[in-house]
Amino acid sequence: MKLFETTRRAVMAIAVGAAFLGPAGAAGAQTAEKPFITVASTTSTEQSGLFKHLLPQFTEKTGIEVRVVAVGTGQALKIGERGDADVVFVHAKSAEEEFVAKGFGVERLEVMYNDFILVGPKSDPAGVRGTGDVVKAFQAIAEKKSPFVSRGDDSGTHKAELALWKLAAIDPKAGGSWYRETGSGMGPALNTAAGMDAYILADRGTWLSFKNRGDLAILVEGDDRLFNQYGIILVNPARHPHVKEKEARAFIDWVLSPEGQAAIASYKIEGEQLFFPNARKKGA
Repeated sequence: MKLFETTRRAVMAIAVGAAFLGPAGAAGAQTAEKPFITVASTTSTEQSGLFKHLLPQFTEKTGIEVRVVAVGTGQALKIGERGDADVVFVHAKSAEEEFVAKGFGVERLEVMYNDFILVGPKSDPAGVRGTGDVVKAFQAIAEKKSPFVSRGDDSGTHKAELALWKLAAIDPKAGGSWYRETGSGMGPALNTAAGMDAYILADRGTWLSFKNRGDLAILVEGDDRLFNQYGIILVNPARHPHVKEKEARAFIDWVLSPEGQAAIASYKIEGEQLFFPNARKKGA
């Protein structure tokens, strides 16, 4: 009997406490339901600091929170294929177009660009500094068997690197221990290269924000084949009905708008612009 009475009193206390919450309790519930979207994107947009600069401006304007999953482009597209994100924001055009062609995305829209750079030790054992020809530089690195660090993670940067090895007619994995794949993001891969005094293909945005450069420096840049375009895609709500289409479209529209494009252009480190907006109208 005592146990029953104790339990009854506890239940009544909880009910009374809930009643006293009143409007405050309702406000708490509303806070918990604040709208958000999930964006699968690249380590370069995250580790460069772009999202920390960009997303608060969007959230302040719309009230929509953006939760970023920062992985390599290949992984980001797979997340989109599974419907585990509302938007993908990546940089590997052919893979993005395939994603849309297979019905996983609605439309690929160009947002911004920067470039890749070939980074390496200042001593430059392969002698590639200032060549301006990244393919010849890759050939020289392979010929000298100078240490080279690859992300090896199916990211946009990794895809670009593999394309350059193909242009150089070289299979780096057949070359021995000088070629090392890390399976990691851009920042950790740069850390590995700095520790090894190795060459590495990097995106300029992450490089500019990278502090642990050691003896590394930019050795090859400016080749047209180092152009790095970013695209944004709405994950197809027809395939994944739980996709938050309204909120996701609001984010995409803002990123492509003059306001969003200006926000991208305004992000700089030590006065140097990291990304250059080049959005095109939908359907263009």
